[in-house]
Amino acid sequence: MTGEPGGSGFSRRHLLFGGAAAAGAGAAAALGASAAIRAGVDAAGASGAGGAGGTASPTAVGEAILPFHGVHQAGVETPPQAHALFIALDLLPEVDAPALRRMLRVLSDDAARVTQGRPPLADTEPELAEVPARLTVTFGFGPGLVARAGAEAPSWLRPLPPFGIDRLDPRWNDGDLLLQIGADDAVTVSHAARMLLKDARSFATIRWTQRGFRRAAGSEPEGRTMRNLFGQLDGTVNPKPGTPDFDELVWSGGEPAWMAGGTSMVLRRIAMDLDGWDRVDRPGREASVGRKLASGAPLTGEREHDEPDFEALGPVGFPVIPDFSHLRRSRSEEPGERIYRRGYNYDEAPASASVSDAGLLFASFQADVDRQFVPIQRRLDELDLLNEWTTPVGSAVFAIPPGCAEGGYIGDTLV
Repeated sequence: MTGEPGGSGFSRRHLLFGGAAAAGAGAAAALGASAAIRAGVDAAGASGAGGAGGTASPTAVGEAILPFHGVHQAGVETPPQAHALFIALDLLPEVDAPALRRMLRVLSDDAARVTQGRPPLADTEPELAEVPARLTVTFGFGPGLVARAGAEAPSWLRPLPPFGIDRLDPRWNDGDLLLQIGADDAVTVSHAARMLLKDARSFATIRWTQRGFRRAAGSEPEGRTMRNLFGQLDGTVNPKPGTPDFDELVWSGGEPAWMAGGTSMVLRRIAMDLDGWDRVDRPGREASVGRKLASGAPLTGEREHDEPDFEALGPVGFPVIPDFSHLRRSRSEEPGERIYRRGYNYDEAPASASVSDAGLLFASFQADVDRQFVPIQRRLDELDLLNEWTTPVGSAVFAIPPGCAEGGYIGDTLV
């Protein structure tokens, strides 16, 4: 198998090791050491797991492993991890369909290894692979990659239409190939990213990277809705993974055929004016959201998942849930106009006198961007009071292909 877009004839090992025999020997030694380390860890875990009372391993978070192979890619219906890294790459001009196939084979092979707590073949720091911590790697394809493969693209695979609230910065837009890397340990995410980017550097260059975070693993009860940096519960109305409702809303039925079992991702980088939000009192915040901040309940309810009553009026005759509220604007009468949100907070170094440069990495999954995401965004663009404190500054759309079987690779239905 050749490993360079130009077809130099190098084997995969030559591609990964740069053809250096010494590096190959060093990697082999490292893999042997890695196996020895894992044997020691497993033995220690076995001796401690059966203690009195059946207490959980103190390293249970780090030991958790999620499958890589399957009908769907991991990292979509997977319960969100504490840390996420989104990386967009641009293909080099000379990369054609055969080169794409080589790249995706290499990336898939190493992603399969590292997600299972095993070091990739060229891993010179194999110890860092020993803590999988629910690591997932999800691949997304932009329109440029699909065109290089010579395949038909889904009708929605293109930049979103312009919205009046957008202030998009080209630094955060588009891309040919997406890597979404998630885990409950930041070191694990960093190591996986380096391994995969080393694989990809003969085929592509980095366009942008965006890091996000949630609460640390184990700091909250499992399944609790995340809070964004405005303090709001974010993602209350999500469909439940594993249900027929989720399957219909998220997974593609195969238009085009290579997308069967895949989905789409819209990634919006939304800057949040935390300083401005500080100046809004609590009733004003709740009116703009349409929900109680403490519980996430609609203003007409008591619990987070209570159904909102948009007809309810207050003492002076105005709607309890204002027409300009985010809850009202995001809700549709059409059941199919729903999405699956899997967002992360971001907080970067502030510029000048600002206290923070923070916001939300809004990752949305749906079967059809045009039919599900765009109508919601249009309503929010027209009238949503939250727009006073939020500004979309980045936008990208990717096709998330289906998963693969062992021996296959992500994208094998495409190229």
